[in-house]
Amino acid sequence: MNTADVLIIGGGIAGIGAAAHLSPDAQVIVLERETAPGTHSTGRSAAIFVLNYGNTVLKALNAASEPVFRNPGALSDGPLLRPRGELLLAGEGDEALLADAAHATGIERLSPREAVAMVPVLRHAALIGAALERDASDIDVDLLLGGFTRILRRHGGKIVTKAEATDIERMAGRWRVTTPAGVFEAPVLVNAAGAWADVVADRAGIRTVGLRPLRRSAALIPAPEGAESWPLFGSLQEDWYAKPQSGKLMVSPADEDPVEPQDAWPDDMVLAEGIDRFERMTTVKVTRVERTWAGLRSFTADRTPVAGFAPDAEGFFWLAGQGGYGIQTAPALSQFAADRIAGRAPVLDAGTVAALSPERFT
Repeated sequence: MNTADVLIIGGGIAGIGAAAHLSPDAQVIVLERETAPGTHSTGRSAAIFVLNYGNTVLKALNAASEPVFRNPGALSDGPLLRPRGELLLAGEGDEALLADAAHATGIERLSPREAVAMVPVLRHAALIGAALERDASDIDVDLLLGGFTRILRRHGGKIVTKAEATDIERMAGRWRVTTPAGVFEAPVLVNAAGAWADVVADRAGIRTVGLRPLRRSAALIPAPEGAESWPLFGSLQEDWYAKPQSGKLMVSPADEDPVEPQDAWPDDMVLAEGIDRFERMTTVKVTRVERTWAGLRSFTADRTPVAGFAPDAEGFFWLAGQGGYGIQTAPALSQFAADRIAGRAPVLDAGTVAALSPERFT
């Protein structure tokens, strides 16, 4: 029998981040169903920090995470952010969307000519304007996940792989989790299982929160000359976006197709439709796709993460539903989770804490 103070199911950025924050004061074991942490959504994210991305709660988490990204301290030996920028494009009929976007903090409204000057492959005639967030930055996910992992292990925490939680029960004030890698017990169980979080809750006999895994696909194409200096750019209607990545150009149809929790694969037709929308807004003709992939972005009905102790079971902590915001909110959300589990006062405001609570699903 393997015992700990806290068991965490899920070795993505949420679970590993919370484990790192808990590890100085508690014995922590992370149980990961795959062969390595960060296999699914964490390892397949576009990974960009955009302060204005998401609803009010997510923007609060973004703001609370920003200081860590800008000054990571012991979390990383190198910078976690690299300047990128985000350029959202408005076409005919997008006047209202452009006006709304331009009113957000830190957003500049650009003319079609200014947008084309930043991304020369854009079709001037297809644009009525654009919204630019200059401070948007690429996130080094490997450094972030590696930093959390290093802190966890430095304090004696463990990550156990190939350890899917097949059976979960509450016994004598402790959670017992049976996995192919052994049986584990702790008084506190953190459900950071990503797309599988409702599955984990159901196995534990806990009321689920209606989590919906949504597939997001992407393709890697040859990059036009000079693309590495371009911002992330895409439609204000959020029906495609493109991002320079490792000397290539990643193009996504920004799809949100409901699927069961799984090792996601892209739908060729969905990708083709997204690439067509990209081509209609640019002068790029995609003749070769070098690689494709997909990940799952899991949302609750209100598209807000769920983080807090379950109201219907002692010692069961939800940390799920980050959607497409899990990487950029990880510093704040993992610190919040650790503070709640350890009984410390959260640094987030009361309204944000209430909005994250699983009690809203009762």
